[in-house]
Amino acid sequence: DWDFGLTDRQRRPKPALAAVRDAFAQGPAVADTDWPSASVVVCTYNGSRTLGDCLDGLADLHYPSYEVIVVDDGSTDSSGEIAQARGVRVVSTENQGLSAARNTGFRAACGEIVAYIDDDARPDPEWLRFIALELINSEHAGVGGPNLAPPDDGAVADCVANAPGGPVHVLLSDRVAEHIPGCNMAFRREALEEIDGFDTRFRTAGDDVDLCWRLQQCGHTIGFAPAAIVFHHRRNSVRAYWRQQRGYGRAEAMLERKWPERYNRLGHLRWSGRMYGKGARSGLRLRRGRVHHGTWGTGLFQSLYEPPEGGMLSLALVPELYILLAALLAIGALGAVWRGLLLALPLAALVGAILVGRAIGGAAAASFASDTARRRDRLRLYATTSALHLIQPVARLLGRLAEGLTPWRHRAPRHASFPYPATHRLWGEAWAPVEQRLRALEATLRARDITVRRGGEFDRWDLEVHVGLMGCSRARMVMEEHGAGRQLVRLRRWPRCGVHGALALAALAALAAAAALDGAPIVAALLAAACAALGLRAAWEAAGANVGLDRAVREWATESGLSELR
Repeated sequence: DWDFGLTDRQRRPKPALAAVRDAFAQGPAVADTDWPSASVVVCTYNGSRTLGDCLDGLADLHYPSYEVIVVDDGSTDSSGEIAQARGVRVVSTENQGLSAARNTGFRAACGEIVAYIDDDARPDPEWLRFIALELINSEHAGVGGPNLAPPDDGAVADCVANAPGGPVHVLLSDRVAEHIPGCNMAFRREALEEIDGFDTRFRTAGDDVDLCWRLQQCGHTIGFAPAAIVFHHRRNSVRAYWRQQRGYGRAEAMLERKWPERYNRLGHLRWSGRMYGKGARSGLRLRRGRVHHGTWGTGLFQSLYEPPEGGMLSLALVPELYILLAALLAIGALGAVWRGLLLALPLAALVGAILVGRAIGGAAAASFASDTARRRDRLRLYATTSALHLIQPVARLLGRLAEGLTPWRHRAPRHASFPYPATHRLWGEAWAPVEQRLRALEATLRARDITVRRGGEFDRWDLEVHVGLMGCSRARMVMEEHGAGRQLVRLRRWPRCGVHGALALAALAALAAAAALDGAPIVAALLAAACAALGLRAAWEAAGANVGLDRAVREWATESGLSELR
């Protein structure tokens, strides 16, 4: 009956619990380790409510050689006095933002390891040891660990801990991360010096994501230490959670402007790894899970990894889905003019069902610290968590829109010509592999502030340039070898309407035709005009992408010593 574990079914401790507790109390057991010196940086701005608890936890760290630096980023409360009273090193500055404060702490640090923890987090006593162990035993430039919500923060904080949008890590494997959140991260000092620290344009959020990407761009890796735990307080009110998510939305927009190649056309980040943490999954199961027990029970354990969530459920977290819902409701309201537009209302109902289903499923998957609460209290927790799942994409959307990350955004170049396919024929006397030439062209495009992304392993194109949501230009390069290092480079580029644009055009055209056949000429004319405007927009964006690509090709050819053949 699988009646094993650390407690019995009534949660009474077994002797195994004491044995495991003693084993963990002795860890990490590393004999004769030359521990590197460490500097723990705490950046605070009006964080007096939690700063004292954070510093008390840092004072209890089991680590032989470390210092604590508090960067007071222009606080107007008693944060500076709290830090001074605990005898840590305090650096006071004018309010310049989180990333500037983290740079201040990094430059004031003396340790070989520079670790960061938020002023509303408390570390486990062994936190710094596990961070250092991971750096000692690897070549990683930085290391992060989990951040867990304390169990006694209150009902709203408990719900926020189960809501989406929290600080979570993104893992490429069990030990390698794509991103580690800023509340629990540490870096080798030389790695921070190599990239000159954090980008100060990110004042409240996004600087940790940017730093991880820049380190990886330089060839470094980020490690993950699952035992390096900090207890991170979640927002304790719905208003605070709303402000946090709006700030994250603004940070997403700023990251998209700096790293457009990492985002899709809608402006959503394409993580290579998997995101972990509460609120990241809906809790709904479209199919039953299966235990891998093997033939005749010879399999060792059930599967450790769950398959990624389906597109319909993950779609509910896309902020722009609310724009689609509003558009469908507006179109449905126009059904009073022509009843054919009432077809938008069932689609709006479907979108609403996806949103509500995702919220209910997310709440169903939640686990609360107050499991012994009365049934009525648990229902209130589930209802609040469902509401947070619904408002989180709205807050993110408003932050993204305020910072300019809109589906209708337009990037340079703004000049256009007729969108037609063409081929560049370039002659070169100095041999180079096609990968090198494509990387150089890609760098030229990015230097001109043109959004470009690479084709995947199964794509029949090499580079894609787009200036908006509707249209783009794709390119494919081939080379002919003519001996003695001479090459003929052929670069074919052609315009293309995006999938989203094609679907919108088809829907508008179908509605216009239906309205005309149903004897509603005014509605048909309006829909046809909207279809034409959208088509012109797609053609204009594709033409702009063509122009940007052509200009970048000429600049790249000149720099590479290639001459264009007519």
